[in-house]
Amino acid sequence: MSVLRRLLLVLAATFLPVGAHAQDREYCVDRPGLGTPACTMEPGRFSVELELGDWTLEKDAAQRTDTVLVGDILLRAGIADHAEVQIGWTSLGFVRSRDRVTGSLDHRSGTGDVTLALRRNLVSPDGSGFSAAVMPVVTLPTGREPVGAGDWGAALVVPVSYDLSDSLSLATTSEFDAAVDEDAHGHHFAFQEIAGLEWQLNPALTASAEYAVRFDRDPAGHAVQHVASLSLAWMADDNLQFDTGANLGLDHDAPDAELYLGVSRRL
Repeated sequence: MSVLRRLLLVLAATFLPVGAHAQDREYCVDRPGLGTPACTMEPGRFSVELELGDWTLEKDAAQRTDTVLVGDILLRAGIADHAEVQIGWTSLGFVRSRDRVTGSLDHRSGTGDVTLALRRNLVSPDGSGFSAAVMPVVTLPTGREPVGAGDWGAALVVPVSYDLSDSLSLATTSEFDAAVDEDAHGHHFAFQEIAGLEWQLNPALTASAEYAVRFDRDPAGHAVQHVASLSLAWMADDNLQFDTGANLGLDHDAPDAELYLGVSRRL
């Protein structure tokens, strides 16, 4: 059975009733927000996390670009008390570019790349108290322009979190990338650091505020991006979460704005 068919079968089961399971941990959801959680799924449990829609705006004096992604899916499976595996795929993306001088339009679409990851928790796999993990990630060039990167990529992600109180926690994510060059012919080093605060407003509602800085040494031009993020997650029940969020670029190198909406289900 192909990887794509497996993805579709799991996605089709996302909203079916979930049978009874031993609930040793709260649902560890990867989304929303910029950062990565340090917690992992319990052994034998699965998470299906779907971005229903994502719109990103980038503009300058010469051009405006709108990018819409649909069906960005992440599948996670607990394989040990402290470890999980992940597979992610962007099923479809649309890019619309408008020349702000001539008014000419360019429309393109394509599928995205597949990502494979292993998250190994080092401390507190349920994410409580102090928690830390390491996560190597590999990107396979299965997509095509303008959504796919055009070549393989790799990263090492190091998430850390600490509960400041029963309702407030601090989290950081450090990421070291072998990023694909803009021309898709080679790789370069990139580094990203994310810091954020998460507020548990009530047992079902969580709000997060984050700041990210990314240093990218692409041969086509070095860039430093600063981004601020706000997100909101609502747990409809123990196994179902809905989320929304907004990112705002704080400098000319970062995308101007991004809005997204998603849903996650534990199986």
